Amino acid sequence: MLMVLGFAMVASFMILIMTRRLSALVALILTPLVFGVVAGHGADLGKMAVDGIAQLAPTATLLLFAVLYFALMIDAGLFDPLVSRVLRLVGDDPVRIALGTAAVALIVALDGDGATTALITITAFLPVYRRLGMNPLVLAVILGSANTVMNMFPWGGPSGRAAAALRIDPADVFIPLLPTIAAGVLGTLAIAWHLGRSERGRLASGVALASGAMGAPIAFERDPEAARPRLLWLNLILTLAVLGCAITHVLPLPLVFMGGFALAMLVNYPSLADQRARLQAHAGNALPIVLLILAAGLFTGVMTGTGMIDAMAKGVMVVVPEALGPWLGVVTAFLSIPFQFVLSNDAYYFGVVPVVAQTAAHYGVAPEVIARASLLGLPVHGLSPLVAAVYLVSSLLGCDVGAMQRFGLKWAGLLSLVLIGAAAATGAIL
Repeated sequence: MLMVLGFAMVASFMILIMTRRLSALVALILTPLVFGVVAGHGADLGKMAVDGIAQLAPTATLLLFAVLYFALMIDAGLFDPLVSRVLRLVGDDPVRIALGTAAVALIVALDGDGATTALITITAFLPVYRRLGMNPLVLAVILGSANTVMNMFPWGGPSGRAAAALRIDPADVFIPLLPTIAAGVLGTLAIAWHLGRSERGRLASGVALASGAMGAPIAFERDPEAARPRLLWLNLILTLAVLGCAITHVLPLPLVFMGGFALAMLVNYPSLADQRARLQAHAGNALPIVLLILAAGLFTGVMTGTGMIDAMAKGVMVVVPEALGPWLGVVTAFLSIPFQFVLSNDAYYFGVVPVVAQTAAHYGVAPEVIARASLLGLPVHGLSPLVAAVYLVSSLLGCDVGAMQRFGLKWAGLLSLVLIGAAAATGAIL
């Protein structure tokens, strides 16, 4: 019963937001409350919701201060030289712009933080896309593809979770996946090239964007009086220091961006009046993101607290035929695509993957194989409604979450199949 309710809840949520019956914020709050009551946990919903919100509070804090930090840097003019250089390199050719987007995203994604990758890549390229009339959903697909492929590195969250859940050496997970990651990089570049060619053809023929493809992006409105060109190098050093701390994890990420924001505010806008003005200018950009993330915490908290997630995981494993036991590495890779879409990272890696690995052990399949296979659905996971970065990218680009999913899922699924094919061909999941 809990399994049926769990899948029904996720399906209801997806239908509501993809058909635009409800906004993502309202659906994230109301759907779990309704299904929690139906599951007989009405009296416990408060604790479940608070527990879920508490788990995502650090993520909300990180994104809040990251958005504010980069907004200040945009105000100060830090990225103006970068945008100018990108414009000179890619020109007005959509194919070169798409490939440039992929290259920048792949490089920036090495830090393992999706929020930073999104903020820097979108900041650099969205003005170019908007000037030429290119579809911002193309940017979203390229960004998501690059970010999820690079998230398979050991310092990325998914790899660390998989290794920790199965108590194995991360190197045993990562090293055999190097050819697979290389295939993912090539797949990302191929998708960027194809989408760039499609945009080139659409722009040449004068075809307008589909309704809903472009909305009102987070507008980092430029106030000429807020520019600080004389502080360019100091802001660059501060930003590199912030990113260095984020990459090396010498401090928790929320603290890194909180401290970076405070220093950026103090250095660029020492006047209290200027500080208030900057906060007021960007509060409207940051608040919706925080609201969505906290609402997602409620959603996952209710799913976990009611036991729906456990029931969904165990229920799916029951339907796997015994004859497929020795092939559970490949089976897990394919199952990772839907699992990673409907489950949170923690629920999947600490709830589902150990169950699969325990089952696979009876057929002589090593836990390292299951750990590698569990990562291959990451491109689809990047569009899950349970991923905070989805709402960040949606807000930054001004695209509806449902529109992003409708446009991007086919490409995410294709990239996942590329990863699975490469992993199987190199023996990483066999």
